[in-house]
Amino acid sequence: MAEPAALPAVPMPVPTPGRPASPGDPIRASTVLPAVRRPVALVTADGLTLEGELAAPAGRPAVATMVCLHPLPTAGGSMDSHLFRKAAWRLPALAGIAVLRFNTRGTGGSEGHFDRGEAERYDVAAALDLVEAGVGGELLPDPWLVGWSFGSELVLRYGYQDATVAGGILISPPLKLAGAADLAGWERTGKPLVALIPENDDYLRPAQARQRFAAAPSAEILAIEDGKHLLVGARHTGRVLDEIAARLAPGSRPLPTTWEPDR
Repeated sequence: MAEPAALPAVPMPVPTPGRPASPGDPIRASTVLPAVRRPVALVTADGLTLEGELAAPAGRPAVATMVCLHPLPTAGGSMDSHLFRKAAWRLPALAGIAVLRFNTRGTGGSEGHFDRGEAERYDVAAALDLVEAGVGGELLPDPWLVGWSFGSELVLRYGYQDATVAGGILISPPLKLAGAADLAGWERTGKPLVALIPENDDYLRPAQARQRFAAAPSAEILAIEDGKHLLVGARHTGRVLDEIAARLAPGSRPLPTTWEPDR
């Protein structure tokens, strides 16, 4: 029997606390913009409860829903990994996007044990069930699965199988668990699939990605200049969030770099 693929294990940086912004303030790494934030519990088909948070636009309906699938938990990945934390802090206010973050099984306060992307299929399904049902009367339209590193494997393997999914965005996809059959599955759906590939990634670089994505010729392959796997830094964060906003909330890119609540 072949050895299982080694999963990407770049250690995640330690989260920093957030701070509310005042009108006219520049948007920094720690800036938290207004949103309706509430804890949520996801219940999987195999009986686990997963912890999560929904951040929805304040005072207006969401235009789309970003469902975050985090990096490898055994290397520190979680719903608080920096790109997803910043998405939840910014995108509801800047682009009208609802952001659902949650910890997959065995991560943080979620029940169960890490299963190398196998039983995590139930975690993805539980998140989509919650989106379909809505939260506290909040409608959560047009869910896009956005996976980072390990999370991108879950998007590729399980996202195309759910009819409610509007599209998929892959951040630093390593393609260790997902393969050509999964890419072909996405291609058959006709749904948009976007891959953000750091130029200096540890696992998959743009030229390799163009070859590996041959089974999904409609997928967009976008290089992140000078980027590494974790995409640390304001420039890389801004690029990733801009690309997400452009797909989920057309017309919202470029995102503002200062907080203007009346914009």
